[in-house]
Amino acid sequence: MPSLTQLEYIVAVDKHKHFGKAANECHVTQPTLSMQIQKVEEEIGYPLFDRLKKPIIATPKGQRFLSQAKVLLFEHRKLMDLSRQQGGELSGDFRLGVIPTIAPYLLPLFIEAFSKQFPKIHLVIDELKTETIIKNLHEDQLDAAILATPLNESGLKERPIFYEPFSLYVSKSHPLNARKRIKEDDLSGHEMWLLADGHCFRQQIVRYCSLRNKEGVFPM
Repeated sequence: MPSLTQLEYIVAVDKHKHFGKAANECHVTQPTLSMQIQKVEEEIGYPLFDRLKKPIIATPKGQRFLSQAKVLLFEHRKLMDLSRQQGGELSGDFRLGVIPTIAPYLLPLFIEAFSKQFPKIHLVIDELKTETIIKNLHEDQLDAAILATPLNESGLKERPIFYEPFSLYVSKSHPLNARKRIKEDDLSGHEMWLLADGHCFRQQIVRYCSLRNKEGVFPM
């Protein structure tokens, strides 16, 4: 029976698709992590990962193994959290995902206060794109996340914490500079610079302005 530590190593490799990065997350050397995973593979009788693929991917049997491993680790964390709560003060890791576009501005506003209020909780922050955050929330690799809504994602609860208006920036010589109010139709035919694919703010702006699949939209 694989140990919880071995399961954590396996899940980390699946998360990063890389043995070295997984070892760094688990605070062990890469040979140690690789050896422990090989021991599990010898015990169960099949490989968990296709090491010839770059990035590394789980084998079909490995994917089924990983699904159960994540459930076991999640239930173990719940059990440990329950034990700590029974003891009174909250403690343990709290894994928070944040999109990069707001992380530098929002995190400094509450990290210090959070640490003072919950001194025994270790706040683990991951800056990730929205699609990765959603995936990790579903797989219980994150406890919560701060990102742009609405997501309307089945299985996840959303709670708005603040609202922020969109702003349009143009040069002084741009025809729209003289306008006091700008509507969506006013943007038609103008080239726009947006964030690259995968960033939620890009998708929100594209949807809002109805510019999807139209010419004149260029990612930064």
